Amino acid sequence: MSETETSLMNQQLDALLYEETNLIANLANASALVNSTYDDLNWAGFYLFNETTGELDLGPFQGKVACMHIKIGAGVVGTAFKDQQIHRVANVHEFPGHIACDSASNAEIVVPITKGDHQIGVLDIDSPSLDRFTADNEQELAEFVKILVQHID
Repeated sequence: MSETETSLMNQQLDALLYEETNLIANLANASALVNSTYDDLNWAGFYLFNETTGELDLGPFQGKVACMHIKIGAGVVGTAFKDQQIHRVANVHEFPGHIACDSASNAEIVVPITKGDHQIGVLDIDSPSLDRFTADNEQELAEFVKILVQHID
């Protein structure tokens, strides 16, 4: 994907979510946008922090079936949420404690979603190809999440 396509994706997200603050609707459209913009994916979606259970629950997504609950600190998703840092993993099978929700996934990138001090969840994207995600993708998706957060109450 070129820089222009990514910039366009982030512009599309901002326009798509204009004056819409419904979390589920925004996440559903955001996952569809990521899935249709990036190639070589088998999953793009969200896990949301459940304050009652202290776990991450499956949110809107595009792709194959997924784990419904992930403990904080478990796998790439839980670790990225716990650390509040983007995790870009070239080979998930080498990641300590990897959770194989889909055995076809080989690479993953997870971006925490936080608004102010409120930890909302994560954007999680999987690919069947090893080393699928680049440093440029990481920057693009960090910006994507910043735009998304502006449309969440």
